[in-house]
Amino acid sequence: MITIPRLTRFLVGFLAVQVVLFALSAVFPPDMARAKRSSPVVLDHRGAWLRALPVEDGRWRVRADLQRTDKTFQKRLIAVEDARFRRHLGVDPLALVRAIGSAVVHGHATSGASTLTMQTARLLEPRPRNLASKAIEMVRAVQLEARLTKDETLALYLTLAPYGGNLEGVRAASLAYFGHEPTSLTDGEQALLIALPQSPEARRPDRHPEAARAARRAVLDKMVRAHVLTEAAASEADAEPLPKRSPFPTLAWHAAGELALAAPAGQPSVVSTIDADLQTRLEPMAAAVATSQGPDVTAAILVVEIKGRAVRALVGSAGRDRPGGWIDLTRAVRSPGSALKPFIYAFAFDDGALAPDTQIDDAATRFADYQPENFDHVFHDKVTAREALAYSLNVPAVATLEKIGPDAFAARLESGGVKLLRPVTARREGSGLALALGGAGITPRDMAVLYAALGDGGVAKPLAFTEVEARQREHMIGTRIVRPEAAAQVLDILREAPGPRGRAPSALTKGGPTMAFKTGTSYGFRDAVAAGVVGGYAIIVWTGRADGGARGGLTGREAALPLLFDVADVIDAPTIAPRPIAPKAAPDALQRLQQATEGPRLIFPPDGATVQVDSVGPASRGLVMAAGGENLTWYVAGAPLSADPVSGKVIWRPAAPGFYRLKVVDSQGRAASARVRIKAPVG
Repeated sequence: MITIPRLTRFLVGFLAVQVVLFALSAVFPPDMARAKRSSPVVLDHRGAWLRALPVEDGRWRVRADLQRTDKTFQKRLIAVEDARFRRHLGVDPLALVRAIGSAVVHGHATSGASTLTMQTARLLEPRPRNLASKAIEMVRAVQLEARLTKDETLALYLTLAPYGGNLEGVRAASLAYFGHEPTSLTDGEQALLIALPQSPEARRPDRHPEAARAARRAVLDKMVRAHVLTEAAASEADAEPLPKRSPFPTLAWHAAGELALAAPAGQPSVVSTIDADLQTRLEPMAAAVATSQGPDVTAAILVVEIKGRAVRALVGSAGRDRPGGWIDLTRAVRSPGSALKPFIYAFAFDDGALAPDTQIDDAATRFADYQPENFDHVFHDKVTAREALAYSLNVPAVATLEKIGPDAFAARLESGGVKLLRPVTARREGSGLALALGGAGITPRDMAVLYAALGDGGVAKPLAFTEVEARQREHMIGTRIVRPEAAAQVLDILREAPGPRGRAPSALTKGGPTMAFKTGTSYGFRDAVAAGVVGGYAIIVWTGRADGGARGGLTGREAALPLLFDVADVIDAPTIAPRPIAPKAAPDALQRLQQATEGPRLIFPPDGATVQVDSVGPASRGLVMAAGGENLTWYVAGAPLSADPVSGKVIWRPAAPGFYRLKVVDSQGRAASARVRIKAPVG
């Protein structure tokens, strides 16, 4: 019988031990440094991978996101690696006893006792594989369990697990080996991802395919024994081809790199506003235009959706293989040429100093010590403000700027968040009339802010590079730099400007508004600029040399305006994004035209197809099988299908999502087969 004092001493002693252990755990915590360093991943606004940045030693350690990781894969990983993961406290006593007993019986270790938490501890602090290290891993596993939830531990394991070469984490492995995020994985892909971390170099599918195949088969067998996969599905998965490693995407290289560097520590991904499909179209267009204009020329494109100011495409250069290609030229300060003239007239209309049909003298005029000329050195006597802006006449623009004041003009732009870089002498002397003709520097990004404001009734807002920012911009009041009436008057005038020779924005003019645009050419033909507003978008195009050097005779109208119209044409074009899973060749039945005597022809579903169904199981609507031939018998995974007694049609109701082997055989034993994938809604 235990007396009260003895029980009290026991409880005090137990509490003291707990306090000591807690203190030791606090003094000697697990090293979480590797957990804090991960490759930030930037996604487009629909979730497509744009770019990631490596961590130390060039490793791709991409932080796992359980919300974007196949739930079935997570379940099977736990079933194979650590069946009691959700129940133990870091160390599984039953697995430990089993491993020790097996080692005693056989004289050597035949099974492991490492839990997923222990494996995570080893990945955090790599040590030599011996008994002392195993004991430390157990202690660290208990410490991790006290600090992290089970999902956090699983996510950490799937972030640090090695997959061969410089790949760490299931997301990096899935993208490199399979070409897609691990949101949906085939049975074979799941088995390979479970097998690789145990011996990543020896099982690399791109270097040791036979070892990878054997390891995948072993995991599939474990899945069958754990009752998380059927034998038929395991056989299908074992027949899947092994993948090759592919390089990571580097789309929107400049913008995605900028967002990745600014990503908060620990955030698995940054969802940008970039549209990967549009970006894919524009990058080669910029490269082609730059190549056609000379070996030292590059180009930049910026497409902003006015609602929310979402940057849907940003081409920072014409390619990193060209001079200055590593520089994001949408951030470079360049002369806009005449591209700021619309805002001079907008402010004048807003102030009541001009109306679109006010006449202005276009004649040789000296403004103090400044005497501008028109680009073609021809004066037109009296012109309206509408004509002066539409044909980009210089003298009327300078006269209008003098009327509203260059300093007031610059201040008004800066109130909208746009900074003009003006020469020191111009700021000191207060002249600045050259602002009308490009006498101040501005970035293409700030140009986009201004033209988006013009398309939004005169309200300026910062550009949004993430979806979170875009949602905020939609509800943001912004800064009004001009009244809606004045902005509308300027846009109407810009729509009347003559387009590039032989061109019209065909894709966006059919049943829609024409583009309001303005070009600009800087001194020495260094910069060619074209800016437009059309279809709810503001577009900025720039071409020139990255070093700011002069080039002969290429104006904004010739060097940038055609590209602006090309960009406008593809903004709402149909998608060209590749399907995630698609046959790499024609189905077997369609490789060549078969004669009727050559046996059955499988029509639906065709070989290599992915079929989306509403539901699976015996109660589902099913798929109506179709084939050419007579006296046909259908088989799915070796089991025959019967014809529906009412309709006489052969209807297949898949039991579960996954890959299936179909076969149709005629009375002479001739057969046609197909391998298809069934997908069903999640949840």
